[in-house]
Amino acid sequence: MTKIVLAMNTSRDRALELRDRLGTEVDVYKVGMDMFTSMGPDIVREFTDAGCDVFLDLKFSDIPSVVGKAVASAAGLGVRMLTVHTMGGPKMLAEAAKAAAGTAKKPLVLGVTVLTSLDRQSLARVTGSEQDVQARVVALAKLAQDSGCGGVVASPLETAGIRAACGPKLVIVTPGVRLGPAVAAEDQARTMAPAEAAAAGADFIVVGRPITDAADPGAVVADVRQQLGGA
Repeated sequence: MTKIVLAMNTSRDRALELRDRLGTEVDVYKVGMDMFTSMGPDIVREFTDAGCDVFLDLKFSDIPSVVGKAVASAAGLGVRMLTVHTMGGPKMLAEAAKAAAGTAKKPLVLGVTVLTSLDRQSLARVTGSEQDVQARVVALAKLAQDSGCGGVVASPLETAGIRAACGPKLVIVTPGVRLGPAVAAEDQARTMAPAEAAAAGADFIVVGRPITDAADPGAVVADVRQQLGGA
């Protein structure tokens, strides 16, 4: 069954409140670069020490040796999953995978493909050439897999293509999940509803503000679970 990742783009107090209220109702708690930059490694430890699975989403991208050291340091915090940018290339991805495998926790290394905020026109400005977004995402997912990464991050629109190209073992984490037509896409261009993302083959979906901003976050999580159960 597709699992739920809670993206906590919020304050420390609210994050800890959500942890205490939700517990294992969500499967993984995501700490992104905004929280990590303002709160440091301690916010990660406050979750891992409480027995929560943490997804550290810092999207490492640098020369291979630097990224390897960063991955080892992240593993030392006890995280379950972490991200590196696939555009860092095969040597960097391989070094990240090797570093993770050499730690006690052995966190899952996820290669970030094409950010969900990018559409075809935006991608062309980044790469300097016209490209189909799905084809680029699938190629980057295959690169991550071939380099030793255990999973990838991609929008739900590309999940089925990744699954077809990379098989059932590659873990796919999908941001860009929206809970209904009344919720604006905001800064994400490629989105789906939870049941659609699950049906396409996502192992994890990432949901943020609909849960963190809710008066009753548990009710929202339960609604998402119901939608996933119908996938």
